[in-house]
Amino acid sequence: MTEPSKVIHVRNVGHEISENDLLQLFQPFGVITKLVMLRAKNQALLQMQDVPSAVNALQFYTNVQPSIRGRNVYVQFSSHQELTTMDQNTQGRGDEPNRILLVTIHQMLYPITVEVLHQVFSPHGFVEKIVTFQKSAGFQALIQYQLQQSAVSARNALQGRNIYDGCCQLDIQFSNLDELQVNYNNERSRDFTNPSLPSEQKGRSSHPGYGDVGVGYPQMASAAAIAAAFGGGLPPGISGTNDRCTVLVSNLNPESIDEDKLFNLFSIYGNIVRIKLLRNKPDHALVQMGDGFQAELAVHFLKGAKLFGKRLEVNFSKHPNITTGADTHEYSNSNLNRFNRNAAKNYRYCCSPTKMIHLSTLPQEVTEEEIVAHLEEHGTIVNSKLFEMNGKKQALVLFENEEQATEALVCKHATSLGGSTIRISFSQLQSI
Repeated sequence: MTEPSKVIHVRNVGHEISENDLLQLFQPFGVITKLVMLRAKNQALLQMQDVPSAVNALQFYTNVQPSIRGRNVYVQFSSHQELTTMDQNTQGRGDEPNRILLVTIHQMLYPITVEVLHQVFSPHGFVEKIVTFQKSAGFQALIQYQLQQSAVSARNALQGRNIYDGCCQLDIQFSNLDELQVNYNNERSRDFTNPSLPSEQKGRSSHPGYGDVGVGYPQMASAAAIAAAFGGGLPPGISGTNDRCTVLVSNLNPESIDEDKLFNLFSIYGNIVRIKLLRNKPDHALVQMGDGFQAELAVHFLKGAKLFGKRLEVNFSKHPNITTGADTHEYSNSNLNRFNRNAAKNYRYCCSPTKMIHLSTLPQEVTEEEIVAHLEEHGTIVNSKLFEMNGKKQALVLFENEEQATEALVCKHATSLGGSTIRISFSQLQSI
């Protein structure tokens, strides 16, 4: 075994594998400072910010076979301790100063908007334009200054700094673009020299195509933010590289299930685009999640869960998405989707069904008796506790088993109690 190095050597990198695919594989473990694709050899060299990040990545991938686009890749420490600039230039991304910066944000626990970026970058000079976009490498932005000197000064001052305490780390390079094209002034792009641009294209289709940046949901930087939410590494058994968004659920109880109940259960693991119960197989349903990672979480955590007396089978569907139709239920614009706000916090709550549920957004004057009365038809309540956090009422309710707690969640999440729409998640606490 080569001695640890912050440079990782990756083999079997086929021509279909892009730089971004590799970045996505290693970003959860720390900041990547350099990446060199050795196309002729089907290999790549990737330099982490420090040796511990590289060690964490390699330890993780000794237990989990890394695979990109269906191809297994093999990782080991490189004999290089450091990648030189000469190696890096083969990548065609030099340090040639330019007035446009390419900014990648790592460990993005909070949403970053054009306003936030403008606030961070404008102290260094007049910012003319900002464009943000979601790539598999994470959340990125292009920032165009009026003067090249401002861009140089911003990069020197901000490279490697965090926007918020402990997260949202800036990784800044010079872009090789000459001029940014901005068509709309909205939360994703802005031309500060032309305030009269429209905010959206007129007559755009109402249902977004998957991968249409920021339409449907302002997607968080998946890999980096997710890893930050899971404490630096993905949960065991989760690859983070799945790109299939639609899930097939079978062995449902057709007497008791409907689309909204499935929504309540699957929305714990991601945003729901649409759901379809299959008419010719009443115990089957298709659920389309916001992205492949969210679908992977749902398959991983719900496989074998019990609901309404049946043990669910949950697998990836061969259909890339669900076509809209009379028998599909649309949820892409539902304000009940949990991952539109504070996604990292919601990823942290992802787990298999437990006996304990957590209730929030409760009315201030609610009593423990009212909560028990609202839920007791679903099973035996062993214990309950009403408490206050940050001035808001919340509750924990412990059922006799996971199936009863799951039924309470699918039937009572988003129902009204004392005039408030309550929110229910599984709790990983063992006792109250």
